[in-house]
Amino acid sequence: MILNYINIFIYRLKHNKLFSFLNILGLSIGISGLIFALLYWNDEQNYNAWNPEKEKVYQVLVQLSDMPAWSDCALFLKPALDEDPNIESTLYADSDYWYQKDKIIYKGKKEFVDKIINVEQNLFSFFPFKIIQGDAISAIKDDSSIAISDLTAKRVFGNENPIGQQIKCFDQLFSVRAVYHIPGNSSIAPNAIINKMKKLTTSGKTYPFILKLLLKVKDPSKVDLTRQKLERIYNHNFIAQLAKEAGFTPEVMAKKVGHFTVILEPLSKARLHSITDGYPETRGNYQFLMIMMGLSLLILILSIVNYINLATANAVKRAKEVGVRKISGASKGDIISQFLFETVLTTSFSILLALVIVELTLPYYNNFLNKNIVLLASQFYIQLILIFIITILTAGLFPAIYISNFETFKVLKGNFERSKNGIWLRNGMLIFQFAIAAFFIIGSNIVYQQIKYLQNKDLGFKGDKVISVSLNFPSVDYQGENAAQNIYNKYNIIKQQLNKIKGVEQISTGLIAFDGSDNSINAVLYNDELFKQRIIPLDFGMFEMLNIKIIKGRNFDRKRASDTINSVIINESASKLMNLKDPLGKELLIREQKLKIIGIVQDFNLLSPESKVPPIAFYNIKMFGMTHNINKVYAKLKRDDMENTIANIEKLWSKVDTEYPFQYDFVDKEYARTYEAYTKQKNLFSLLNIVVVLIALFGLFALASYSIQRRMKEIAIRKTLGAETNTLLKELSKQYILYCVIGFLIAIFPVYYLLNRWLENFAYRIEMSLIHFILGFVVLLILTLIIVLSRAYIATKTDILKYLKYE
Repeated sequence: MILNYINIFIYRLKHNKLFSFLNILGLSIGISGLIFALLYWNDEQNYNAWNPEKEKVYQVLVQLSDMPAWSDCALFLKPALDEDPNIESTLYADSDYWYQKDKIIYKGKKEFVDKIINVEQNLFSFFPFKIIQGDAISAIKDDSSIAISDLTAKRVFGNENPIGQQIKCFDQLFSVRAVYHIPGNSSIAPNAIINKMKKLTTSGKTYPFILKLLLKVKDPSKVDLTRQKLERIYNHNFIAQLAKEAGFTPEVMAKKVGHFTVILEPLSKARLHSITDGYPETRGNYQFLMIMMGLSLLILILSIVNYINLATANAVKRAKEVGVRKISGASKGDIISQFLFETVLTTSFSILLALVIVELTLPYYNNFLNKNIVLLASQFYIQLILIFIITILTAGLFPAIYISNFETFKVLKGNFERSKNGIWLRNGMLIFQFAIAAFFIIGSNIVYQQIKYLQNKDLGFKGDKVISVSLNFPSVDYQGENAAQNIYNKYNIIKQQLNKIKGVEQISTGLIAFDGSDNSINAVLYNDELFKQRIIPLDFGMFEMLNIKIIKGRNFDRKRASDTINSVIINESASKLMNLKDPLGKELLIREQKLKIIGIVQDFNLLSPESKVPPIAFYNIKMFGMTHNINKVYAKLKRDDMENTIANIEKLWSKVDTEYPFQYDFVDKEYARTYEAYTKQKNLFSLLNIVVVLIALFGLFALASYSIQRRMKEIAIRKTLGAETNTLLKELSKQYILYCVIGFLIAIFPVYYLLNRWLENFAYRIEMSLIHFILGFVVLLILTLIIVLSRAYIATKTDILKYLKYE
């Protein structure tokens, strides 16, 4: 019997090549889309899944009033945590750089290693990586010990045993005490681990936000008691300390500072549900993940609906086959079994084709997501089997039951007419396809327009000709009392050398980042009123280089000594925050020093477009010894022959920075990466839009073919009675226009609601207008008419005698 089913399937495959191809292709596209989404879902959900401590490890986050949360904490919390009976252990980590990078030198061989982490020695009790060589206890027991990953060990030592070997890193000798392997996706995934925390934990006891803090608790159900205790320390002890230093009462200081909220965030939820980028591997994009899963499921449902429509449309041609089989003794169950078996074969081919599509396009997908996803995973194969079963049941059952219900004598007499049972369901599925297609067409247009708006929006600065070049001074330069001045002198020498290069217009520097990574805040006092702002040190010429406009007052002036001592420039947002109608000459207290406002600059974007421009105060980089932190040089280039200019800068850099490779980036491209995730969503939506429209058109093609095939005798009679082609085309297409309108109306609310929610992510956004919906409907209607009218036109040109010869 199975062999007979296979022979019939092969026969139908040969004689219905187009329908078979559309069936397999449609399902394979839907399945491959879901496979991609599942691979991404599994990768994100598996973060920290390997870690047996994930439910007991919490990160301490702090939020002030309505400001974004941050993950830097105070050392003065430690005594209270040590006394807490529910705290098993605490772990502090370097706050300035979760990850650092440096060269590892071994026997004269240099390897540049990123993801070097500086933590306390009990890291392995929080993240129990698999120890391959050495042991976890002594791995980072002191500041001369280092633990390295197996991948780093392979790069540095090859096949040599690394344990006990001396390597140089950060201009210091370390002894390798352990080699570890990270068993899976982890929120902390370092290539090397050091423990130089003793100096930080002894020198920073009075600083409120200096280190990262992780807690390992005994009973997760009691963690809220710990949270309340830490919150009291911030809102009472810390506020009282600030009040004493500033000369205010604690009550007044509390009003000025605001309310501290402490969040204890479990490691198990940190990847997808964190409220901030607390860990070095940052957080995943949960919204993007859900969008991809939702859209992929929609496409698979659409593919299954398309399969059902194609199967029922093709059923007309198989009516006599069913009638003959029933006369020969086949039961209704036998008919259903046969067609379900054919669905099994079709789905099998579709899954194989889907896996081929996935395997061929996986490198591009990984590049799209910045991941290294592979197909080999037991969890994935279980999911694939479920997809197989669900697809067979949903795609195969309805067509099988539909075909098995053909009335034997009617079909054998050549009458393929069926009762109207099921016709409403077929039409309903077509309307559903129209609704999904309308959703994607309208939605992709709105997403495209929003990203286009961001790309063309006036950011308040011009960075298309400005490059930022990474600058690394030797560690010895940061030591000694005059380190800040020595670094500034070195920077000035580099500046002079750069100015000699043809094609370089301007040089400057500043502790300013255009990649959206710096969202720090500081206290600024004006008339004893505390305001929370960003403070950014800049060198002379930075505003001119970036075309940032001074809208009131003046810019920093090299000829005025006061501009490096007590001058400050604020942006428009800061002026509005402090309600300064005429801010020039007013004094602000920053870092316990009075600075006079000399100018106001136009607001310009530094953060992601999700955020509004924050209040910012700018001062000269020589103040407060901030030259110590110079790590970038900004250069404005002439547009002519930029490549040659950059090549000459690289030659100079090989002498300036002998240890690190030359790295640069254009400022405008650096900022564009702040909304890269949304650009990816736009690209994904556009790609899926094409896929959805094609699948919907397949379904429309199938149902139109089926409907017109059923009406061929009616068409023949109408033509015999003198009906014109235009009249017939109108008659045949009007129902599909109606379905198109209904589908579009169904899609309006989901599009408006979901896309409006998506647009809420942006501080700067477009408004959804009627034109987006009208344009979407016009596109959908045109595509519908192209398919339906082409099929109807072919039908009107068919030989009418073929359908009237029995009458």
